[in-house]
Amino acid sequence: MKTAESDAERIPVRADGGEPPFARELDRIREAYQRRKTTVPLGRYSIKNLRQALALAEIDRIVFQHVAGRHAQFPSSTTVLDIGCGEGHWLRRFIREGAFPENIVGVDLLPDRIAKARQFCPPLVSLFCCDASQMPFPDGSFDLLLSMTVFSSILDSNLRRAVATEMLRVLRPGGAIIWYDFHFNNPRNADVRRVTRDEICELFRPCSVDLKRVTLAPPIGQIVAEFEWLYTLLSRIRILSTHYLGWIQKP
Repeated sequence: MKTAESDAERIPVRADGGEPPFARELDRIREAYQRRKTTVPLGRYSIKNLRQALALAEIDRIVFQHVAGRHAQFPSSTTVLDIGCGEGHWLRRFIREGAFPENIVGVDLLPDRIAKARQFCPPLVSLFCCDASQMPFPDGSFDLLLSMTVFSSILDSNLRRAVATEMLRVLRPGGAIIWYDFHFNNPRNADVRRVTRDEICELFRPCSVDLKRVTLAPPIGQIVAEFEWLYTLLSRIRILSTHYLGWIQKP
């Protein structure tokens, strides 16, 4: 994978001077994340938060169980694209698992997140600030894609379909998507909307979809997190889980 980096948004301007595709929804997403900086308590999503650390450990374990189930040893030549990479947690995690940094790529809509990822990731990791419905990669460029709480931030169904279509375009035949996102709505957060199993199957047709309910409901998890044994026990009660984590395999 050729190393490249861009801090510019790759949203084309229409020849007729009109709005680029999905401009209003993309602006709404940017504004929502900007608001979170002042409305979400500092540290809620930090791994220093015990509940967040336990939830992340569960996701990590299941993700690499999926990977190990398909490879005795993670192939260092695997090309990985993280959609909505944020500050690069999963990019760095796959490098620790054995992936070559030059085969790791992250994209995110928010320039400040790309800037943070650039600080934390090895120089050979490629980072792009772009709209995931229009990515600057050839068809079939990647073996593995990650979509971690991306689609729930998109309220526009047409943009969801466009992002899913673009993901399948850049994923090679036989490649896979690791999916993690809400399957319950959050009544306290109007900026997100759940993604159901049926919608996932429809978005990524004709892929095979293998999903597991994970992540103890955050309000419960926050209360019991200091008792790891209790958190672990309750997290096994799937009716209390708020997310799907799974493997989407392209034919």
